[in-house]
Amino acid sequence: MKSRLAESVRLGFEPVATLWTDEAPEGAIAFGEGKTGCVISLMASAAKGKIGVTDSKRFGCPGAGVGLGYGDCYTNVFPGGRECFCHFLSSGNEGFPKGEAVISGMKGRAPEHFLRHFSHGERYIKNPELTEDFVDTVGFINLDKMTVFKPLSMVDPEKETPVSVTFVCKPAQLSAMVIMCNYFRKGIENVKAPFGAGCHSVGILTYKEAGSENPKGVIGMFDITARKTIKKSLGEDVLTFSMPYSLFLEMEANVEGSFLEEDQWKELIS
Repeated sequence: MKSRLAESVRLGFEPVATLWTDEAPEGAIAFGEGKTGCVISLMASAAKGKIGVTDSKRFGCPGAGVGLGYGDCYTNVFPGGRECFCHFLSSGNEGFPKGEAVISGMKGRAPEHFLRHFSHGERYIKNPELTEDFVDTVGFINLDKMTVFKPLSMVDPEKETPVSVTFVCKPAQLSAMVIMCNYFRKGIENVKAPFGAGCHSVGILTYKEAGSENPKGVIGMFDITARKTIKKSLGEDVLTFSMPYSLFLEMEANVEGSFLEEDQWKELIS
């Protein structure tokens, strides 16, 4: 499937289609069951021409389990459950009795970097109470399908329908995507930039927009941990712009006649 939109904004990477399937594509990259990793690396691989796949047992980390729609992995997968996760993302589990017990049990078994973050906290949110609000706001869905990250050029729209499409953008391209998402619609807030993990932005936060009457584009990759993962493969200066598939098709249909055909844009990207 070709994208006139991607060509017009001079996207440097393949647009990434996210699909829900019952079977893994042949040759797809995947984490081993129970193995840890950042699922954004699979999205990055798709942006460079490969296919990645995850499922309810191979999502890399609890945050990605939530981000890709595999239920409440903070409670069911994260060491110590949701309470310990809320301390982990914020001020740390040191001094929290339940967390201290988990720390004691993980010493000598868990990777040192994880044990350090679990103990001291990642400090992405000020305190556990605000983290609880974050968890509730993002919410959960329970998906019984595999999640496939696939280069859009490999998608056959006659046989498969993506859930969403993600562009990996540099600043000028992101500017164009924000303008384009507002170009044919009322209002000035047809794009949002929510706080969340990289996988939340391309996953559950975009999935939720797909169910909206007026779906918004979702800017993401503010997640510092995920940015470290893609630094070498995609570069330091990119963000993601994710669209429910229906919105992507609308944006595709509106390229003709838009600023993307005008001199100001062409001069900027020349």
